[in-house]
Amino acid sequence: MLEPDQVERLNKAYTFALRSLDLVDRDDPIMNIVAKKIIEVAATTGSRDAKEISKTALRQLGSHRH
Repeated sequence: MLEPDQVERLNKAYTFALRSLDLVDRDDPIMNIVAKKIIEVAATTGSRDAKEISKTALRQLGSHRH
C-alpha cells in the first residue's frame, strides 16, 4: 500500500505529464499508458521528485514535448 506522500507525488507527476502532452480528455487511452509509466518510473528509479518522474516517464514514452 502506498503512503499518502507517495500518492501525492504520483498524482503530481501524472498531472505534469498530462500538461506537457496537452492532454485533457480523461477518456483518452493514452492517459492510462502515461499513468502506468509514471508508476513504473517511480518504482524503478526511486525518485522522490514529481517533475523528474514526469520527465523520465515522458522521455521513456518518446515524447519530445516535455
